Amino acid sequence: MFRFANKEFLYFFAGIPVLIVIYIITAYLKKKSIKKFGNLNVISQLMPNVSHLRPHIKFTILIFALTILIFAMARPQFGSKLIEAKRKGIELIIALDISNSMLAEDIHPNRLERAKQAILRLLDQLENDRIGLIVFAGDAYTQVPITTDYVSVRMFLSNINTDVVSRQGTAIGKAIRLANNSFTQDVEASKAIIIISDGENHEGDAIKAAEQAKEKGIKVYTIAMGSRDGAPIPIRSGYYQKGFLKDQQGNVVTSKMNPKMLSQIALAGGGKFYYATMTNVGLNKLFNDLSKLNEIEIDTKVYSEYEEQFPAITWIALGLIILDILVLEKKNKWQKYFKIFKV
Repeated sequence: MFRFANKEFLYFFAGIPVLIVIYIITAYLKKKSIKKFGNLNVISQLMPNVSHLRPHIKFTILIFALTILIFAMARPQFGSKLIEAKRKGIELIIALDISNSMLAEDIHPNRLERAKQAILRLLDQLENDRIGLIVFAGDAYTQVPITTDYVSVRMFLSNINTDVVSRQGTAIGKAIRLANNSFTQDVEASKAIIIISDGENHEGDAIKAAEQAKEKGIKVYTIAMGSRDGAPIPIRSGYYQKGFLKDQQGNVVTSKMNPKMLSQIALAGGGKFYYATMTNVGLNKLFNDLSKLNEIEIDTKVYSEYEEQFPAITWIALGLIILDILVLEKKNKWQKYFKIFKV
């Protein structure tokens, strides 16, 4: 695989033919001017140290040097390599609730979108930490395996909506168990699970799952999305709202956050509970707590798709420039012993 990192410098190649044309015209005019003084053979004998070949050789060397320099400035890159690097960090898995109740708009623009914004802000704070992403409703699924590729996490996060998991519910217990099995094995880095949910329609034994995580040395943190008063769940068709979700009796369903359950899960998991409001999602406090976790050196392999080649090319151009300086335009007594330019 090959590419130029700075393609714009390749436009300088258009100047090479111009320089050649200028040189040819200049040499022709110079020769024409000398002819005015007499026969060239006679004039050559009067100037024994003048070389007609050396200026051409110097110009050719200079053109080659300029060509290689332009090539180097364009930064040719090819090949690939694996760089092994040691990084300090923790392992973190975010479990995001994508049940229909997360569409409630008691937090602007809605609970789910606000949660996604919070995750993006958290990614901005991370450096060498590994992160994974799990989505859950009635079931839990791994969206992004544990990784240091934050770009991929952002990409997958942007496409998450309530249609990703068809079965409705809030299976926090399943999400915690899936997260427990998703961390890197045999790595002693501090591990944490962040549950972002409204806690409504809670299913399964999430508290027991959090206790099992704590036994493995994994801390469980929870962020409650929504308000205590709750809000109706909008039903949309594309960009248009058709109405609100109703129960079997035809009454509009009001989705209320369940902070008690989420705080119990955090307590059982040895972590902390954070409450989201219209202006704050508890990220600052959460990040401060995460920064207190022990970081260890994690061996990682960073893939580099392209390898720089311009340093070696630059040395070749430098060598040609030095050669151009050493080659004089006229003959001298030392160079008569070297016949490299003799035709």
